[in-house]
Amino acid sequence: MKTLIYSSVFSLLFLAACSNGSNKTKSTTSADAKVTTAVASGSSEKGTSTAAVLASYLKLKNAFTNDNDKDAAAAGNEMVTAFASFDKKSLTPEQDKAYTDIYDDAKEHAEHIGANVGNIAHQREHFDMLSKDMYDLVKLLGANQSLYVDHCPMYNNNKGAIWLSEVKDIKNPYLGKAMPTCGTVKEELK
Repeated sequence: MKTLIYSSVFSLLFLAACSNGSNKTKSTTSADAKVTTAVASGSSEKGTSTAAVLASYLKLKNAFTNDNDKDAAAAGNEMVTAFASFDKKSLTPEQDKAYTDIYDDAKEHAEHIGANVGNIAHQREHFDMLSKDMYDLVKLLGANQSLYVDHCPMYNNNKGAIWLSEVKDIKNPYLGKAMPTCGTVKEELK
């Protein structure tokens, strides 16, 4: 009897933790792809240099929302290439130093994601850290568009994790199809 009561209480708490009370309109993957493509084609001075890196990050995030480790690996490899072609000429010395710190960590996480097809849990561990790096990069250099900083309270044994999204609707890359709308929007970056 105690087990039944504890199970019921735990289930209610589990569901309550992921209830964000927002409109849960679902967008199609093709709409995500169009927005991601739009990011890569941005043209204002601030954020242009981050466009390819951000576009590959958003592909990566969208692959995780669909529990697709192969597409995540491909996007991780694409991100490594985008980092390699990043032009630092327009950066100030302060931005250059901060970018180098972000780059070193982010590139390593993207490489791990690309090299671990078949181990989506490990890929998501690196995505957690990569998302923090991408947040710092966008804060440093801009993004050419509005982005949303979303938070999943349940990932990593309820320690939580953030990710960047191009859409306001929650599409959780950490819990994927199991709990796609778990999370809240914490911040909007413009």
